[in-house]
Amino acid sequence: MSGTLTVPRARAGVWLPRLAWAALIYNVLVILWGAVVRITGAGAGCGDHWPLCNGVVVPQSPTLHTVIEFSHRLTSMASGLLAIALIVVAFRAVPRGHPARLGAVVSFGLILLEGLVGGVQVLLGLTADSTDPARGFVQGIHLANTFLLLAALLLTALWAGGAPGLRLRRQGLVGGWSYVGLGLMLVLGMAGAVTALGDLLFLPADGSTPIETVKRDFAVTASVIENLRVVHPMLAVLTSAFLVWLGVFLRRERPGAGVQRWSAVVWGLLAAQMVAGFANVTLKAPGWMQLVHLLLALGLWLALVMLVYRALTGLSVQGRARVGGNV
Repeated sequence: MSGTLTVPRARAGVWLPRLAWAALIYNVLVILWGAVVRITGAGAGCGDHWPLCNGVVVPQSPTLHTVIEFSHRLTSMASGLLAIALIVVAFRAVPRGHPARLGAVVSFGLILLEGLVGGVQVLLGLTADSTDPARGFVQGIHLANTFLLLAALLLTALWAGGAPGLRLRRQGLVGGWSYVGLGLMLVLGMAGAVTALGDLLFLPADGSTPIETVKRDFAVTASVIENLRVVHPMLAVLTSAFLVWLGVFLRRERPGAGVQRWSAVVWGLLAAQMVAGFANVTLKAPGWMQLVHLLLALGLWLALVMLVYRALTGLSVQGRARVGGNV
């Protein structure tokens, strides 16, 4: 790399972890703003045009929905530029084969995919008041990609700061159960995205009880998105129980300060998320409560990734003895 993109190696080494953490925090904010777009129904603020907005680069005399949607596109574009900068600095600061390089490249790829999924939603008209079942599927894919993006940025920040690389194979039952936990959390998030969409489109504004709402979700005239709304709370209970057990298991198999700390954080966020979920149902999913619920979900996912990372990089003597013959 040369010219204006060249950064002195010493300075790049200082800025790399700062830039990686900044990218992670910035993308969390972008994700929350994306939720505001959904909650306000502003997804069609730029019509069915993408990447242009209403057929032009900069919309003229925009409505409020256009402002919200266009600003989300601008912030998403900025996250892509930030990811490019992260790649440039990573390739300048660390040698070939360093995991921070891989993390930066993967993060950029996931940001591109994030933009493409959003573009597909717009071009297919799966925004605003659309009740097409395909919208639920795309929402789930969008959320899964979001989770993976945040995980990639988190690991990049850790590696940029000198944390050890990650070995996925030959981790025994610790690895196997950890991957199950991550998978469950990913599926739970996807189900939550569908439920949030169902709340936006179909949640009655009257005084219906939760039981009456469930009955309406399974009425003959109910859509697939309505049918799937009940999956998220059921899966939340199952996943929460598993993650509590996983924390206990990892504390026993990979004892260490990191595992102790992050398992406690996971448990605390699980408790907060359960309270938020109950409040979300009780209050009929107001916009601000949906944002709190999403923020806690993002925090829980990142805490779980940290817990698994600390467990997989903290192979104990007891763990080494158990690796052979296990998963």
